[in-house]
Amino acid sequence: MKKIEEYVRSIPDFPEPGIIFRDVTSILQDADGLQLAIDSMQDCLKDVDVDVIVGAESRGFIFGMPIAYNMHKPFVLVRKKGKLPCETISREYDLEYGTATIEMHKDSIKPGQKVAIIDDLIATGGTIEAAAKMIEELGGEVVKIVFLMELAGLNGREKLAGYDVSSVICYEGK
Repeated sequence: MKKIEEYVRSIPDFPEPGIIFRDVTSILQDADGLQLAIDSMQDCLKDVDVDVIVGAESRGFIFGMPIAYNMHKPFVLVRKKGKLPCETISREYDLEYGTATIEMHKDSIKPGQKVAIIDDLIATGGTIEAAAKMIEELGGEVVKIVFLMELAGLNGREKLAGYDVSSVICYEGK
């Protein structure tokens, strides 16, 4: 059986020279790769007491939803601003050039719930840090954060230092 790293397509000099883009679509397009990715991420939760799975738009939905389904847990969406229909809370975070805002429904996390956040990639950690702060604002406890891939050279783990973070694959560069 192939290792999960073997399913990742690496594209040099994208989006700019010197960057190696780690393409998750090559995992999604292979049934064995997709199953291995979901199973590997879910394994990171095997000894964790979790009430709710949260996924960040949009690839966190792809990986988080089947994990929630397999674990028979509710799934909560963290979306870009303006995409959710009910009352929301929001959090702004820094991007390389500017800022962005994410939201979640105000009633999606109940006080005391133990929450695992799922996403495909940790780069700078800004999106997931914002999601974690919203979960805590609603009274939830972030008990685990799971990524498929980590770009260690961007130091996202430092931003998430107070959380239990796991990644299935870790690339040393950016």
